[in-house]
Amino acid sequence: MALQQNIEYVSETKVGMGGVSQAALEQALADVEKVLPRLREDEATGRLPLLKLPRDSKDLLGMSEASARLRKDATDVVFLGTGGSSLGGQTLAQLKDYNVPGLGRFVENPRIHFLDNLDPVTFDGFLKKVPLKTSRFVAISKSGGTGETLMQSIAILSAFAEKEPDLNIADHFLGLSEPRKPGGKNALRDLLEPYGVKFLEHQTGVGGRYSCITNVGLLPAAVVGLDAGKVREGATVALLPALEEKDVNLIPAAVGASIHIAAMREGKNVNVVMAYGDRFERFTRWWVQLWAESLGKDGKGTSPVAAIGPVDQHSQQQLYLGGPRDKLFTIVTVGTAGKGPVMDKALSERAHEPGFAGKTIGDFVAAQGRAAPDTLARNGCATRRIHLETLDELSLGELLMHFMLETILTGYTMGVDPFDQPAVEEAKILAKKYLAEG
Repeated sequence: MALQQNIEYVSETKVGMGGVSQAALEQALADVEKVLPRLREDEATGRLPLLKLPRDSKDLLGMSEASARLRKDATDVVFLGTGGSSLGGQTLAQLKDYNVPGLGRFVENPRIHFLDNLDPVTFDGFLKKVPLKTSRFVAISKSGGTGETLMQSIAILSAFAEKEPDLNIADHFLGLSEPRKPGGKNALRDLLEPYGVKFLEHQTGVGGRYSCITNVGLLPAAVVGLDAGKVREGATVALLPALEEKDVNLIPAAVGASIHIAAMREGKNVNVVMAYGDRFERFTRWWVQLWAESLGKDGKGTSPVAAIGPVDQHSQQQLYLGGPRDKLFTIVTVGTAGKGPVMDKALSERAHEPGFAGKTIGDFVAAQGRAAPDTLARNGCATRRIHLETLDELSLGELLMHFMLETILTGYTMGVDPFDQPAVEEAKILAKKYLAEG
């Protein structure tokens, strides 16, 4: 197991009154233990297809072939979709420097784009710059009816008609959506299939925010050259302990869910994940949607906050240390010691930092990642630590599945459905109504 989880600093016995009481932690563990059989039944019966995916490889060949077609002779591969149809793919692609400050500009062809937010200025500017002849587009919508994805696709089809009318749309587009239901509508398929556009099938029983280890997340990963099979292998590492009949304290995801339940019950209504490393930035954004959309129901839930270390130590830590003790913190670190440029002795002394001499940037980040939870704990903040020695497909797959499992178990224990999103659907329907009315 690559993922190391330490909850020592969650308890008030270690951090004082800002921590969670031992009684609350023990009760939460007992309550989460009661819902574990439900999770195991979900897997055994196939009721929750997500739990079958980590050990499934049947679709990997199709994904590999699709990614090869997208990459061939392409300068740009563009993924259209929003929310869960995009964030999982971005999270994985960041392993290959997608959207990483500084390095993102140097990513090798094909360049990868995720147009996940519908902004007219951005989209118009993109259409003016993207070379249609050498670009490939992947339109993703589970239901086929996502308004943002449909508008993006229509705009791009119109651009082809205006600027490159002789090009075959089927050579430039791929769709990803649920299979067409008998007698039912699928707007994305209805839009693209008349052009001969091929589709990959979206797993019907896996919602967008949980789709990072389906082809929704793994196709972008394959396009940037990652091993999709390794991602699922890592997810299996996180999943198996939850499926085995063992002490709840030995199941990392169950322990994670328990600290969330205990913190909620003791009034900690803000949930902060601060991950140390640029390649965790999209992960934190993916997690915010997962947590908020899965658990914010029936007047219940906690507010997720995404942070990246060490930069957000400067922008947020004053509140965390000097503000109310209404937060549960998760600090995620990766092994960085000894990595990066080495600090010159003479220059370090000139900068009045002789302690820098001979040290690497990675040494400093590792020290900061160690200091952050210690400082939070010393100031009475309930803090969990998660560490990955190496950040790669295996460890990221494990991390993604760990957070999905602890979210599901938290929802089951809270008594909410972690898979629906009624408030989101209401807003989508109303937006389309207002658009039609002008």
